[in-house]
Amino acid sequence: MSIKTLDELLGEGVEGRGVLVRSDLNVPLDDDGNITDAGRIIASVPTLAALADAGAKVVITAHLGRPKGGPDPKFSLAPVAAALGEKLGRHVQLAGDVVGTDALARAEGLTDGDVLLLENIRFDPRETSKDDAERAALARELAALVEGPDGSPGAFVSDGFGVVHRKQASVYDVAGILPHYAGTLVATEVKVLEQLTSSTERPYAVVLGGSKVSDKLAVIENLATKADSIVIGGGMCFTFLAAQGLSVGTSLLQEEMIDTCKRLLDTYADVIHLPVDIVVADKFAADAEPETVASDRIPDGKMGLDIGPESVKRFTALLSNAKTVFWNGPMGVFEFPAFADGTKGVAEAIITATSKGAFSVVGGGDSAAAVRQLELAEDGFSHISTGGGASLEYLEGKTLPGIEVLES
Repeated sequence: MSIKTLDELLGEGVEGRGVLVRSDLNVPLDDDGNITDAGRIIASVPTLAALADAGAKVVITAHLGRPKGGPDPKFSLAPVAAALGEKLGRHVQLAGDVVGTDALARAEGLTDGDVLLLENIRFDPRETSKDDAERAALARELAALVEGPDGSPGAFVSDGFGVVHRKQASVYDVAGILPHYAGTLVATEVKVLEQLTSSTERPYAVVLGGSKVSDKLAVIENLATKADSIVIGGGMCFTFLAAQGLSVGTSLLQEEMIDTCKRLLDTYADVIHLPVDIVVADKFAADAEPETVASDRIPDGKMGLDIGPESVKRFTALLSNAKTVFWNGPMGVFEFPAFADGTKGVAEAIITATSKGAFSVVGGGDSAAAVRQLELAEDGFSHISTGGGASLEYLEGKTLPGIEVLES
């Protein structure tokens, strides 16, 4: 694929030029508005620092959460601006609006190397509009923020991999207006995913967790024909266990997916592997009393919150000789220490495989958060993605609009 890179933009020279960067700064916040995992901010720094250091006038657009079509203080990027400034080692201005009077005034006042973060792009409903004309109008206003005093166009750098599967104004439409380039993050992600889909060294093991089968169905169907083994844990495993005719107590269950899981188990019996034991409790809570039972002995009134130690051993054996590993989704409720061992054990097995030469990819989202929360060595994996949904859609074989537009 032919996508211009950040290095090419820097080679053209950006001193004094306006550059609009779409970053993924959608970090989790606690109830007090504190950032609980700064992974995406840290991952965005290399591209932003390279541009600022080269003298560009950097304007960043990003979203946070899912505001309901208008400004909402709860979703302000203010804490992100502060954290980004700390990581960049330079002041990051925050505009009080998206493309309004404050954003315009601040953009016009930028000097070489300055960094301006626009307020949450999703405060403007045109960002996510299904109407092409509405999105295009917002994209033109964004492009105007980086226009030169002589009317010369700025440049657009796509560096928010977590949103490239969305056809949104700041991701897709603006690339049709400005000269466009892939930032360091996006270029790396695409290279890694191409390796996972085209030149995969075998044995190829896939580890899938998370809550819903429906979220991972397409990727299971697509990878089942390519992978040597697919290990399934997390909340989604209970629908598969139910498809085997087992009782799962009060565990998370998608009844409408049971027949689909039966079909998958019948078709890919030699590929799909399920837990053999489960850590159960009588309630979903950090202080719940854990009990390990065989996966065909889950008591009525109990819910599964993690895979058990025998499952970890079994999955570790499957992963031990893998040459390629893709992991997306935790094995249990890793946020509760009593139910984190399954996720930690499988992650450690992937790290061990990586140390023996395997190419391992952590598919973003909760998996990446688990690596950090469980204090596992991030460099123990070949790559940790910043975009869970985008990674999955790429592996499903879907076209990602935010990547496709960069190729034009």
